[in-house]
Amino acid sequence: MGDENEKEGGRKKVPVEGKRNILITSALPYVNNVPHLGNIIGCVLSADVFARYCRLRGYNVLYICGTDEYGTATETKAMEENCSPQQICDKYHKIHKEVYDWFDISFDEFGRTSTPQHTEVCQEIFKKLMENNWLSENRMQQLYCETCQRFLADRLVEGTCPTLDCNYDSARGDQCEKCGKLLNPTELKDPRCKVCQSTPQIRDTDHLFLELPLLKDKLEEYINNMSIAGCWSQNAIQATYAWLKEGLRSRCITRDLKWGVPVPHEKYKDKVFYVWFDAPIGYVSITACYTPEWEKWWKNPENVDLYQFMGKDNVPFHTVMFPSTLIGTGENWTLMKSISVTEYLNYEAGKFSKSKGVGVFGNDVKDTKIPAEVWRYYLLTNRPEVSDSLFTWVDLQAKLNTELLNNLGNFINRVLSFIAKAPGLGYGSSIPDAPGAESHYLTKALAEKVGAYLEQYIEAMEKVKLKQGLKIGMSISSEGNGYLQESQFWKLYKEDRASCSIVMRTSVGLVYLLSCLLEPFMPSFSLEVLKQLNLPPETRLSLCDENGDLERARKPWELLPAGHKIGTPEPLFNELRDEDVEFFREKFAGSQADRVVKAEAEAKKIVEQLKEAKISDGNGKKQKSTKSGSEVQIKKSCKSEVSISRLDIRVGLIKEAQKHPDADSLYVKEIDVGEVATRTVVSGLVKHVPLEEMLNRKVCVLCNLKPATMRGVNSQAMVLTASDKNGTKVELVEPPHSASVGERVTFPGFEGKPDRVLNPKKKIWETLQSDLHTDAQLFAFYKDVPFTTSAGVCKVKSVSNGVIS
Repeated sequence: MGDENEKEGGRKKVPVEGKRNILITSALPYVNNVPHLGNIIGCVLSADVFARYCRLRGYNVLYICGTDEYGTATETKAMEENCSPQQICDKYHKIHKEVYDWFDISFDEFGRTSTPQHTEVCQEIFKKLMENNWLSENRMQQLYCETCQRFLADRLVEGTCPTLDCNYDSARGDQCEKCGKLLNPTELKDPRCKVCQSTPQIRDTDHLFLELPLLKDKLEEYINNMSIAGCWSQNAIQATYAWLKEGLRSRCITRDLKWGVPVPHEKYKDKVFYVWFDAPIGYVSITACYTPEWEKWWKNPENVDLYQFMGKDNVPFHTVMFPSTLIGTGENWTLMKSISVTEYLNYEAGKFSKSKGVGVFGNDVKDTKIPAEVWRYYLLTNRPEVSDSLFTWVDLQAKLNTELLNNLGNFINRVLSFIAKAPGLGYGSSIPDAPGAESHYLTKALAEKVGAYLEQYIEAMEKVKLKQGLKIGMSISSEGNGYLQESQFWKLYKEDRASCSIVMRTSVGLVYLLSCLLEPFMPSFSLEVLKQLNLPPETRLSLCDENGDLERARKPWELLPAGHKIGTPEPLFNELRDEDVEFFREKFAGSQADRVVKAEAEAKKIVEQLKEAKISDGNGKKQKSTKSGSEVQIKKSCKSEVSISRLDIRVGLIKEAQKHPDADSLYVKEIDVGEVATRTVVSGLVKHVPLEEMLNRKVCVLCNLKPATMRGVNSQAMVLTASDKNGTKVELVEPPHSASVGERVTFPGFEGKPDRVLNPKKKIWETLQSDLHTDAQLFAFYKDVPFTTSAGVCKVKSVSNGVIS
């Protein structure tokens, strides 16, 4: 992703002499989980809006972000998922990128911190700090877990917050999530190891510290000057000065971990850098991955302005720690000019939480079928700039239906639909000429308002007041609706065609202007409006001072030429109904863990209902078994040692599908099963499922069969299907649409880990497969237990009482 100039030229952007060069970063999201809506609005979405605005203004912009991959949280997650830290990073980096792609985030580079460039840049900065005597060695007391046989990093310790009037009993060793105070693990009351829950002991260990008190004068000079010049947000200023007032302390920069950047010092070679030290350097190293000329961005404060976006809990690391680190090297670094900080976005009655799984997560929003531009709009109108704000489904519904559908969508559709009407009823899709527009009373008054709004929009956006900028853009839409209504254009068409033409050409100019002003907030909306105007994306109105577009925008009737043929008008937004809201509120209630328990309970309920249904055949008569008791007993004893839990069945998403080059009856598919790479799967479904129905479809995938070569293509898994008794009708077994890609399909009552690879000699799959079937209600079963996911039970479309294979 990146801007069009870079895509066309293929060259990497560097600062340009004489242009305004803007370097934008958003706080690196931690890689141990899926981002939730609070994370998205707090950093990446806000930064994306500003980056897109700057591109509209003609500035030379570089937008950098990536995943923060080192540290305790990654090690902990790797333990939970029984894999290596690198595998966790690969998995979640991919998930993050897919979420941000769906949200139309326009990074120039979305990288990661587990790269050789990151290690190199971190170690070089460390060496400069050592040379300049800003580091000290100190012995510190750290918690050691006898059970785990390791020093416990901050996030592996939990306990009661020592802060007066807080006493939160799940405070982490580095920070209390409730009161926000930064902590040392030894300060916690009643500490416990997060892995084994035992009480750790205090031991001595040597570490390196950054001497912040010695850097205080240089740091304060920077903060005092730049907080004013860069118009820092008030919450950033308050958090920064609170730190300074409390007094700067030496901060430890090393940790007793394995997963991190190694410390290039003989005495400390078995330690790594603390994540707060190395993570902000990630901005630099990711830029170094983008271009070998990275120093032109990061060591060029005379020609580059650095804007940084983050949530409020990240402020001290960016206004105190990171600047101190760079200042301490003695080099000419590009220090942050402006910082934009958000408060917390809360969810319904509580707080978004990755660790507790509360709220709506990035992978959830895709499954709601609510378009990305609606989510972007809602989050940005609700952006917690000054105080915490609240996400509620009812509020989302109100903003979509009232502001997007009835205001913006209604205005654009009324204008374009009227122009598209046949001559005699409209203008035959051709924009009319409008002589005398400047002297038309209503139009002149509208133009004055639009000109004032434009000035306010640019002033707000330059100061990174994004919510205000969006509000101003929507106000222009409201003015357009008022203009249409007051002009009564439908009457003018019959009574005063010339005046009607002025109103229509001015209004379609406003539509074009709105597609530009709202592009930073809703890029996919902007593209759709341009399509309906029959304009290519590159003809989007610019907001450059140099090319005169800003001045032209004050005369909307001149923005599009008379005679231009528009495209086909279509509704831009769909209504969100009350029943949809109730469905989503229920679906996303509680934590993710609660939702899994709920889905399993519902699955069990279905099982009980089905058992009861099988007691009678519908006529009150008890059903007879079709097999003899001896047959059942023999079958049972043969399978007593083979558990369905040995199968690794997962929710997969078909990303690509094509016919096998050497077999007309076979498809070759690439399926995402939650791993770093997709799996290639060959299946004989050409006669049963059309190719166009395969793409982006969720399926049940058996992942631990031994790979097999089919007509020269190595098939790495099997897609489960259900067929009727004759084998003439075959359908895919489908998980619920909102099931997470990669999650394991489970069978309530059967616990255990799957085999890594099923041994074909032991016929495990063949033994279990004979009991896989669909029932009369189209649910998928192993014996009498349904295929269960966190979102519900798997089904087929129409094959009842079929065989699953």
